[in-house]
Amino acid sequence: MSLHLILGGARSGKSSFAESLVLSSPLSSRHYVATATKSDQEMQRRIEHHQARRDDSWRLHECPLDIDLLLSNFTNQDIVLIDCLTLWMSNVIFENGQTATEEAINQRVERLIEALSVSQSDVILVSNEVGLGVVPMGEVSRLFVDHAGWMNQAIAKIADKVTFVAAGLPMQLKG
Repeated sequence: MSLHLILGGARSGKSSFAESLVLSSPLSSRHYVATATKSDQEMQRRIEHHQARRDDSWRLHECPLDIDLLLSNFTNQDIVLIDCLTLWMSNVIFENGQTATEEAINQRVERLIEALSVSQSDVILVSNEVGLGVVPMGEVSRLFVDHAGWMNQAIAKIADKVTFVAAGLPMQLKG
């Protein structure tokens, strides 16, 4: 099992880079775990853009919340791309409306970390680096940025590799 975290800003090329890693893997059982939900037309277009880049060799798993449970289904013959953890974090925060508690968010992240730690498959995770901008003004936005940043740190700690992508250029941070 190997774990590779890919970080970058919006439209940085992180998803394309992650997909190229999967395609170059010797493992032929390719899985794409999509966390996005079709919440509006703009998000629908983003989803379609991602779908258009993948051929039939990928198996799609739409999983907006329970990634930890899904990971237990994969074997050492699988390579799994999870795109994207920051959308997953948004789903976690809004799972119960705007009433997400720190404890509920932390429990979800802890379950994800545990599932990643024991996964038998190669896993590549895509996440936005949220710590390069200004502190958001709204309470829910600050909750998101704080928890996404802490989640990225926790995953980076257990990851074999961490790559930062900017302007389509990958920069190795770990591994």
